[in-house]
Order: sequence, then structure tokens, then C-alpha cells
Amino acid sequence: MQNFLDKMIELASSDKKRIVLPEGGDNRTLEAAKKILDLDIAQIIILGKRDDILDFDPSLDRAEILDPADSKITNILADELLEIRRAKGMTDEQARELIVDELYFGVMLVKTGRADGMVAGACHSTGDVLRPSLQILKTAPGNKLVSSFFVMVVPDCDLGDAGTFIFSDCGLNVNPTAEELAHIAISSASSWRSLIGTTPFVSMLSHSTYSSAKNDDANKVVEATALAKELDSDLDIDGELQTDAALVSDVASSKCPNSTVAGKANVLIFPDLDAGNIGYKLVQRLAKAQAYGPITQGLAYPVNDLSRGCSADDIVGVCAITCVQAQKNDPKA
Repeated sequence: MQNFLDKMIELASSDKKRIVLPEGGDNRTLEAAKKILDLDIAQIIILGKRDDILDFDPSLDRAEILDPADSKITNILADELLEIRRAKGMTDEQARELIVDELYFGVMLVKTGRADGMVAGACHSTGDVLRPSLQILKTAPGNKLVSSFFVMVVPDCDLGDAGTFIFSDCGLNVNPTAEELAHIAISSASSWRSLIGTTPFVSMLSHSTYSSAKNDDANKVVEATALAKELDSDLDIDGELQTDAALVSDVASSKCPNSTVAGKANVLIFPDLDAGNIGYKLVQRLAKAQAYGPITQGLAYPVNDLSRGCSADDIVGVCAITCVQAQKNDPKA
């Protein structure tokens, strides 16, 4: 089976998108940009001071380099930012102050069609990365919230899709309501189709299977499952399911023999952030799984957040995934 990341790089290279790397002052970002260009994954826009970037590696002149503090389009983007945020009380002065921030500048490149996506977070917090994205890009049509997921690739595993899973939400929504859980499930199924390309089998996880426990936490998952089925009647989704019932066919045949999802789930929806974050880290560390993410879903355009402890290779991988998300966003696709 083709390695997940190799598949993302191959798909990204087949229809190269313009990706903004706003943290041009970070050496890992510049190292990643060189690798992305060498592998021909994407067209890269690096934000920062041109001389400093080319001092790091002259071959980065293959990228488009823009300095938010001194670009021909800075004032144009400030005017466009003001129009977007005027109704929220933004002033002309505030727009011109914000646009020189590399994250706002980068998001405005995406908003105005000058770029197809953005990857940041090597030296910014998640809040810093997502704030301008939520203010400017907003959610995609049909989406009520932004959530996140990890693609988990577990070695020597015959569960899920040959050991590949989506875990959601493991990074953003602390205690989602039943309605929010339903939307997370639908978004995650869509992300599975976009990235993996096979049928998603979505399990709404709980400590309970089919009302084996009765309490508010289990009931929330039951309600979320029903709402998701109402919103997307074609979706293969079931819940509430314990993890063993979701994954293991023998357990599924005992606990929920009529389920179309139990025993073969590949998209696992956790009831809250505690469960999701703990779950993905346990699988990553104990099963030596590759964890790709957190990847953002639900935004109108793809903007993905990095861990501040990321490596250059991590940035390359997230950039490839962002390109594939952007391809799915392309009306020509």
C-alpha cells in the first residue's frame, strides 16, 4: 500500500497550488520551502525580508517572496481587509496596522485568490493562526464550525483502512454539543473522501454501546448520531459505539450485529477534546503510529496550523495535505 504522505505528495504535485508560508523568519520554514520546491509539490509564497531569505538559501528565489511591511500590494490588501471587517467596526488605521502582520497578510492572499492555502504555526500559537482565518475566511458553505482531525497511520494493523484512520476532533473543540459533534462527523467523512478516497465508515465513540450505559455523556453521542443521519442520509455512520465495537468485527458481532459501521470504522469521532487528544497520543506513542495533523476542516479555504515543535519535514507534509484540500476546493476540480 502506498505510504499516506507519499500519496499526498503525488496528488499535490499533479495539480500544484499556491501555498503561503508566512513564517519566513523561521529556518525550519525556509528549509521546508526548499524541499517543497525541490519535490515540485506546490508554488510557494514566502513572507519575510527577501535578503534574509536568500541569505539562508539563494535557491529560494524560485519562490515568490513578499514582505508585508514593504509590498506593492500591502495597501491594496489593507483596503480589502477594511471592506471585509468594516461592519465589525474595523477602522482604516486598524486595517493598515493588521495587514503588516504576516498571518493577516497571508490570509488575505488566500481570501483574494492570490493563494490557495496557508500553512503556519511553527512560531505562532494555534489561536494566532486561526484568528485571522475565522475573521476573514469564515466557514465553508454548509459548515457551522471549524474543527480539526489527525490522519493516523498505524503500522502492521488490519483495522480501519489497512491501519489508516481519521481521528476527530483532537485539537480545537473542547466540549462540543450534540449538534457540533454531528457537524464534526460530517466534515470528517468529507475529509476522508478528499484525502483517502475510499468510503468513510464513521463511528461516534462513547464509553457506551447502544445504550449499555445511560447518562448525559452517552446521550449526547446518541443525539449527535441521529442529527448527523438527518443532515446526511447517505453517510455510513453509527453510534454510540465503544472503541472495540467500532473497530473489531468479533466484538461488533456480539455487541451490535446489525450495525453497518461497527467492526470496520475508519473515521473515529471522539465525544470531547480530552478523549480525542488523549486517544491520538496513546495510539501515536504506544502503537508507533504516524500522526498527520492537526488538519483544519470547515474553513472556506484551507489554512493549517503546525505544532511549534514541528520539523521541516512536518511542514512539507502539512503543505502537501493543504494542497490536496485546495484541489478539492477548486471549482475546476
